[in-house]
Amino acid sequence: MLIADLYEIYLQFPSIQTDTRKVKQNDLFFALKGPNFNGNQFANEALSKGAAYAIVDEPGEDTDNRVIYVPDVLQTLQSLALYHRNQFSFSASEKQVPFIAVTGSNGKTTSKELIHAVLSSTFKTYTTEGNLNNHIGIPLTILKVKQDAEVAIIEMGANHQKEIEAYCKYTAPTHGVITNCGKAHLEGFGGEEGVRKGKGELFDYLRQNSGTAFVMWDYNYLREMSEGIPARITYGTKDADITGRVTSSAELLEVIITGGSEIGTIKTNLVGEYNLPNILLAVAMGKYFKVPEEKIKSALENYTPSNSRSQLIEKDGNKIILDAYNANPSSMKAAIENFAKMEGENKVLVLGGMMELGTESISEHQNLVDLINKYKWKDVVLVGGDFSKATHSFSFFENSLQAGEWYKNRHFSNSSILIKGSRSTAMEKVLE
Repeated sequence: MLIADLYEIYLQFPSIQTDTRKVKQNDLFFALKGPNFNGNQFANEALSKGAAYAIVDEPGEDTDNRVIYVPDVLQTLQSLALYHRNQFSFSASEKQVPFIAVTGSNGKTTSKELIHAVLSSTFKTYTTEGNLNNHIGIPLTILKVKQDAEVAIIEMGANHQKEIEAYCKYTAPTHGVITNCGKAHLEGFGGEEGVRKGKGELFDYLRQNSGTAFVMWDYNYLREMSEGIPARITYGTKDADITGRVTSSAELLEVIITGGSEIGTIKTNLVGEYNLPNILLAVAMGKYFKVPEEKIKSALENYTPSNSRSQLIEKDGNKIILDAYNANPSSMKAAIENFAKMEGENKVLVLGGMMELGTESISEHQNLVDLINKYKWKDVVLVGGDFSKATHSFSFFENSLQAGEWYKNRHFSNSSILIKGSRSTAMEKVLE
């Protein structure tokens, strides 16, 4: 079946599902497969649950005309996403819907959420839900963009080179930002230079396709990586289109915009000075797309983080920073240093191991231990990963459930507690 023909079916049944447990009436079921699952085996189940069609790539004996056979389901899903994406590209005389790509080692999800908060105050805006930022999540996100869209924001995660390049082929971003390039997924990227090369594939696409880049001007490497892009909008602490600085981070972050806008002070619900670039980026986006300044300010002040990202929780007389969505050496270092500077005594660290660091994993965990030793803490607990192979005198547990038992038995009060770790360590379970 041609993509154009499949697209006609999609227009009739625009809800796509890849999990039979979530199939609803008139969904299109795409039978994806991977190392540990094969959606082709569940095509009939999807149809019995009400799916309008099942798209498969393994022919079976079933003669149901609602089964559509294609050579590769994943490639078909991505091609369908590109076909849909192209419906939002018009001639120069007509309005073109901006597709904004957001990637980076740290802060991309928070940045995406802040940008969405600002732009959706004025425009019909679609964005990546949760962390659906991979080769499956991105096409699904694109296919959720409806014809009334005025802006689309697409988050792109990556753990190896050529991945962002592939995403750009069917996302076709008109605008983009690389929040930063840090020590994340070092195993797949092949070191820090590999991270820059991999993330830089977004800037390469914008450069080749006359796009617009938003650039954190404080980071010299991003200045260099963005050279040659036709339009660059800059943000930072100085010498940029939008400038600002932290005025308070004793508890929640307060920022003042010092240039490029009259917004003044923004009182956020975020924790940590490391969120300053994310706020400045959202302001820069808002100004670029001509969102009224009062709406930019209101959107940023009303945004409340969720999903264990820089959340401040007050519980049992304690102030808990739950930042357990993800972790790598760069974000861990920033979180620990920020926590050390915050007001309060009786500070407790509960840190989970970091993943996908390859041969540098043990040394990076040891570097964090050495950083922790520079400050005074009431308690330090390390959980899982290569913390088990680092030299330290702190409490260590194999998993977050064991750490949770320890936490419950400590009966903390009047304490400040930072809980952070990689997604696989599920550090939020410490509080359950």
